[in-house]
Amino acid sequence: MSGTPRAGIIPVTPFQQNCTLIWSDETKVGAVVDPGGDLDRIEAAIQAQGLTIEKILLTHGHIDHAGGADELRQRLGVPIEGPHEADRYLLDSLPETGANYGLDGARAVTPDRWLVEGDAVTVGDLTFDILHAPGHSPGSVVFVSRDARFALVGDVVFKGSVGRTDLPGGNHDQLIRAIKEKVLPLGDDVAFIPGHGPTSTLGEERLSNPFLQD
Repeated sequence: MSGTPRAGIIPVTPFQQNCTLIWSDETKVGAVVDPGGDLDRIEAAIQAQGLTIEKILLTHGHIDHAGGADELRQRLGVPIEGPHEADRYLLDSLPETGANYGLDGARAVTPDRWLVEGDAVTVGDLTFDILHAPGHSPGSVVFVSRDARFALVGDVVFKGSVGRTDLPGGNHDQLIRAIKEKVLPLGDDVAFIPGHGPTSTLGEERLSNPFLQD
């Protein structure tokens, strides 16, 4: 029996990216998802919840999601898992990208574990299945807790929108196909935390998201 997941959202960077703490209510063992920056704020939230952080998870390689990952790995002494290796070029170029956006201190990062479709990631007594959902970036992944009917989707899909595909490596048709063929079939009852903005459910997006209507 897996634990009961809890989540807390910490908006970070000028992009107001949803860095997410995910943890087990039973064990207080958790992970930091997409630490794009503002690491002092993230660490304060970890302490406020009394969590033991076991790993850092990355949904994809963009600066607002991964810019603080290498430094946080060093601070916490934990491994990084994700995204898919197709985003390696994004992670390698984080210092240059950060300089372009005026985000100081971004460091290139190589995960301790690249993820592929079908992998499982454990966080304490929680288990997440991995979907590879390219289109916003080539290596975007989605973390799915099937037991808890909950997903961390990064910038694949948002409440009322989908990830932008005008950045290098983006592909709109590929993104919509990944959402319709992989993400929506998880079930209408699955709630998700996106990389920006409010949470939603897959059912709500299937019915009302203008990008997903045929």
